[in-house]
Amino acid sequence: MMYHFVVGDMAADPLSKAVEMEPSLNGNVIALKDLLHLGPLKKQEEQTFSQMRGAYWQQILGEKNEVDVPDMERLLQVSGEMFKNPEIKACFWMAPTASDVCAYFWLLFYLSKHANRFLVVNISGLPFLDEQGKLFYPKNISSILPRELVKARRLARVITPSEMEVDKDEWEKLVSSNAPLRVHEHGKKLSDQSEAFYDNQLLSLCIASFQKASKIVRQTTLKFAIPTGDIWLGWRLKMLVASGALIAQGNLDRPLNEFDLCLPGESIAKANDADLQHEQKVQ
Repeated sequence: MMYHFVVGDMAADPLSKAVEMEPSLNGNVIALKDLLHLGPLKKQEEQTFSQMRGAYWQQILGEKNEVDVPDMERLLQVSGEMFKNPEIKACFWMAPTASDVCAYFWLLFYLSKHANRFLVVNISGLPFLDEQGKLFYPKNISSILPRELVKARRLARVITPSEMEVDKDEWEKLVSSNAPLRVHEHGKKLSDQSEAFYDNQLLSLCIASFQKASKIVRQTTLKFAIPTGDIWLGWRLKMLVASGALIAQGNLDRPLNEFDLCLPGESIAKANDADLQHEQKVQ
């Protein structure tokens, strides 16, 4: 029996299909809902970890949306079952992203007590075949075909004692620093950053006239491959409106495709001057 941990429902979909296809993968797929590279990790004394993370995502999503972040409870349940049954193992399918590296350190902190029963499949830098049979190097589990994930099961390896010794303290370090944002650099290396880390990229796609917030987020994600998700970037746009860096038209409590944003007057004037200079050069 194996518990397969993976970050996000999109990644869980092809992995679940792979588990159904291959008897040696027999077990349950657990899609981790939280993105641990975003927001605080240190809870207050009166809070549980899930309550703290839920409160953070409530802030991002707005009060009208109910938030439930049950990852810790599910992890502790799996750990409890592993104590009762020595045949149960856990495996984390890890992509080279900040969310996955954070999840790896978090899982390791709680599962390190189950010696030789916590495995990892790390796809970083490894080639897979796409639907056309061409090689590509995926950045996330969700882009890998189920049949390729079946092959990837051979990459599963037990976390070694030396890795345990080095990596199991990393989660406590992340909690201690409690940065508002963690960015993936390489391997299992993360760097602490401010919430405003991606603001300049967002602003670079804003213009002097109003456009949908959803368009700004979509273009920014595509151009800069920002690994935070649309909801978080949309929240940063709202923070930029609050700071005066952007002007909003419409209700910011509505979905991103229902309100518009543009640069403020001074920026508009600069943009107009730049457009005029460009037209003069063309003429």
